[in-house]
Amino acid sequence: MKLILILLMLKAIQPDTAATDVSLRIARAAFEQVGVTTDYSPGYVRIRYPNGDIPLEQGVCTDVTVRAFRKVGVDLQKEIHLDMSGHFAVYPKLWNLRAPDTNIDHRRVPNQMKFFQRRGKNIPIQAEYRPGDVVAWRLPSGQYHIGIVSNEKVPGEKRYFMVHNIGEGAQLEDVLTEYKIIGHYRW
Repeated sequence: MKLILILLMLKAIQPDTAATDVSLRIARAAFEQVGVTTDYSPGYVRIRYPNGDIPLEQGVCTDVTVRAFRKVGVDLQKEIHLDMSGHFAVYPKLWNLRAPDTNIDHRRVPNQMKFFQRRGKNIPIQAEYRPGDVVAWRLPSGQYHIGIVSNEKVPGEKRYFMVHNIGEGAQLEDVLTEYKIIGHYRW
């Protein structure tokens, strides 16, 4: 009986390797966009559905998330659209839409935040930030912003760099605490 209890306790304190693997893959997929997505392109674009995307060299902060998640088999365009189609009333009403739009809904920070919350992926803002975590901020201008914790640590620090696109393409920067954090999610 003691051996079983000890084994259960050891299992409880060990990280879930499958979750860790997915998280690291998300972090790596975000990092792969640095130097590839070199432009900030916030305009509305008609794209195919599912797995639609604008040209890889273009994008906004949410495209970093969408592209990283696609590399691990999660199509946020499709998943957010399906969730919004069934639960449109619980999603933010910031764009005067009357129905979901597969071209843009997944490219909006508040919609990604709501989707992650609805999937139970939100964790406390003060929890440890790990590679692959998604972080949402409110910028001083009031705009929403989102990025992914990389697997590269800031030299001499305990924290990790972030991968995000705030105007000059996907960047690897030390900005985790630069803005007000309003969401923290772990897939």
